[in-house]
Amino acid sequence: MHFLPLTDSDRKEMLSFLGFDSIDHLFSDIPREAKSPPLDIPSLSEPQLDGHFKDLGKKNRHLGEMTSFLGGGIYHHFIPHAVDHLSGRAEFYTAYTPYQAEVSQGTLQAIFEYQTMVCLLTGMDVSNASMYDGASATAEAALMAESISGKRAIAFSSALNPQYKKTLLTYIQHLGLDLVELPVDKNGQTDLNSLPQKELSALVIQNPNYFGVIEPISEASRLIHEKGGLLVYSFSEAVSLGLLKPPGSLGADIVAGEGQSLGIPPSFGGPGLGIFATREQFVRRMPGRIIGEARDAEGKRAFVMVLQTREQHIRREKATSNICSNQALCALRALIYLSLMGEKGFRLVAEHCYQKAHFLSSLLRRIPGISLRFKGEFFNEFVLSLPQEPGALLNFLEEKSIFGGIPLKKYFPSMDKEILISVTEVHSKEDLERFARLVEEWVRRAK
Repeated sequence: MHFLPLTDSDRKEMLSFLGFDSIDHLFSDIPREAKSPPLDIPSLSEPQLDGHFKDLGKKNRHLGEMTSFLGGGIYHHFIPHAVDHLSGRAEFYTAYTPYQAEVSQGTLQAIFEYQTMVCLLTGMDVSNASMYDGASATAEAALMAESISGKRAIAFSSALNPQYKKTLLTYIQHLGLDLVELPVDKNGQTDLNSLPQKELSALVIQNPNYFGVIEPISEASRLIHEKGGLLVYSFSEAVSLGLLKPPGSLGADIVAGEGQSLGIPPSFGGPGLGIFATREQFVRRMPGRIIGEARDAEGKRAFVMVLQTREQHIRREKATSNICSNQALCALRALIYLSLMGEKGFRLVAEHCYQKAHFLSSLLRRIPGISLRFKGEFFNEFVLSLPQEPGALLNFLEEKSIFGGIPLKKYFPSMDKEILISVTEVHSKEDLERFARLVEEWVRRAK
């Protein structure tokens, strides 16, 4: 919002009506550590203030001026300009939740076509209209599996995206469910031998996992089905679906992940797009809304909401979820992106990501003191082990206009010398060779 028309007296009147004497009083129930400190805004004229904020904005480093090797759930891919143009049209950009659904035929058709694309990508039977992001989709998938099987234990991989893991723990903390975290082996894959002997409702496994390693999904499916549970296939890099086998063909029962890579810019870490699909037999347990194709009174093609399993539409005790909307604009961008790329183009993007990541890893492994942490096959991300903590290297690279990767110590304390590096199709050969040269230069200086 560019202009807030409220005066001090307006704010005072509203606070008085609510029974508060200040903004701090209004938000007094929020812990202090959760609040941002007050903005230190100088007393300036409007033109001066405008310039002041522009100067502050110039301190941000963005992808227009930096080469980024950041990943871990949010990725920098090329977005065709047509995606911005088409999704920015007023009839799409201003569309909101279709409460009078059948009047909104354009919105419903866009969602229906998106659902079709998701099913083609994942090899699953049905898709919903989308969730908030990959984290909420994964957590909802675990709860859905529990509601289907009725068993009270869920196993999940420690190589699950840490944000997904945190969201999952938040979802189930008061439900009395037993959570079992599975470690990873030397290859960086989930140690499926550590699955407990007891019955499980689900195994939640990410592919490629947070370390970029490709998991043995077929084996995971076999083992969890032997225990009477369901396999929840999670992902955070949707482009991997252009190269890896569809999860439906590997035995996945529920697929949940992040669609940000499909035509949505990284921005400041969002917004995301929660992709969710499952097998037809479980459709009535699936959260969110589902759009279907029908015929109107004149026999013409039409679209309807065939299932709405949230508490706003049915009795609360029968609701599968309390997620109240879908990411329709982000889903539209994903649909346009996939339509423009086509099957061959999407696979080509995935191949570029795979090949360039392996090219960079081969360059880095030649540097004395540098190695890959895990031996397992990877898609477009890998964990690099350094001779010392990565802070100095990342600062050095940032001075050279490079975002060098994600230090893993924050999420995995034992990995205090490791960084997660992501490579996509936007990186040129020169970008990769320069990155490797600078890392080698830093290692030589650090000795």
